[in-house]
Amino acid sequence: MSVKFSILIIEDEQHISDFMYNALNAHGYKATQAFSGKDGLALISSICPDITLLDLGLPDMDGLNIITEVRKWSSNPIIVISARTHEHEKVHALDLGADDYITKPFGTSELLARIRASLRHSNRLNSDTALYSRPYECDGLVIDFSRRVVLIDNMEIHLTQIEYKIVSYLAQSSGKVVTHSALMTHVWGPYSDTENNKILRVNMANIRRKMEVNPAEPKYIFTEVGVGYRLKEDTH
Repeated sequence: MSVKFSILIIEDEQHISDFMYNALNAHGYKATQAFSGKDGLALISSICPDITLLDLGLPDMDGLNIITEVRKWSSNPIIVISARTHEHEKVHALDLGADDYITKPFGTSELLARIRASLRHSNRLNSDTALYSRPYECDGLVIDFSRRVVLIDNMEIHLTQIEYKIVSYLAQSSGKVVTHSALMTHVWGPYSDTENNKILRVNMANIRRKMEVNPAEPKYIFTEVGVGYRLKEDTH
C-alpha cells in the first residue's frame, strides 16, 4: 500500500479549512487541520507534514512569523493561502521562504495543481539523483538541462545564455511563482540590483517573442503582476 502525502492546513476559518480538508482527502492526501498558529507550529514539529497550507491572518499570530520560525529547521514546502492581495505581501512571504502563494477565493483545481508542483519540486530536491536530470516537458515545450537545449514541437529555440538561465530556473520550479528578486539573484548574482528589474523584463520580453506564438497571451510563461513569473507546470 502506498503511503499518502501528508498535508497540514493552518486556517482559522472553519468553512475554508473544511473545504480544503475534504478536497484533499477525496484526492488521496492525508490532511490534518489546525485553527491557530500555536497549534499549527506544534503539528509541524510533531507530524512533519509533506506540505503546509498556511493562512496569514491567524487569530493568535501572523502567518509570516510561522514561515520565519519553520524555515529555521525545515525546508518542507509551505503554500500561503491568504486574502491579502497586495503585491508586496506576496513577495515578502515568498522571500521569507514560502514556496507558493494562492489568493482567496480559489478552486480545487488550482489548489491541487499548486500542491503537485510543490511536491514535485520537493521530491526532486530530496532525491539521490542529479537535480533535474530529466527534461522538463509540457505542451510541446522541452527543456533538456543536460544538453542545455530548448525545443518547441521538436524545433530548437535559440536563446542567449542569460535567456536560457532564466527559462531553466523557471522550469526547475515549474508551476510555482518565482519572484523577480530570486530570478535576478540567480541569473545576475547576489549583488545585482533586485529593486530594478528592467533588465529582467527586457530579457523576458525577448524570451516570449521566441517561445510564444502570441506573447500577449502566453502559453508557457505567465506573469504574476508585481511579484514574478510562473512557468506552466511540468507534465512529464
